[in-house]
Amino acid sequence: QAPWFQGRMRSRGVVARAAQDSSEASSGSVVKYVKSSFNTTEDIFALAGIGFAAIAAFWASMMLIGVIDKLPVLPLFFELIGIAVAWWFIYGNLLFKPDREKFLENIKSSVSRILGQ
Repeated sequence: QAPWFQGRMRSRGVVARAAQDSSEASSGSVVKYVKSSFNTTEDIFALAGIGFAAIAAFWASMMLIGVIDKLPVLPLFFELIGIAVAWWFIYGNLLFKPDREKFLENIKSSVSRILGQ
């Protein structure tokens, strides 16, 4: 214990859990975890800290976007890049029927792979 720190130090135990391999880990399990975490006081502080950090990160990113938007050249440049990428995506994936079918098949396989089906 440092000499300049007076009082009692609190220690918290760390619990590590193995991840499940089944497809049960979904958004519903996250909600259940958050609800069950409010039963213990140690987890309430951790969840409040994570929530505050998420709000602070969102606020900081909005401020950064606002500052970039006020620069005279960058918004036009980013808008042109966005339009070019959108047209490239449409031309490469949505304009012609064979490409569109291949794109939809790729989306369906990705969704089934993510959901574990």
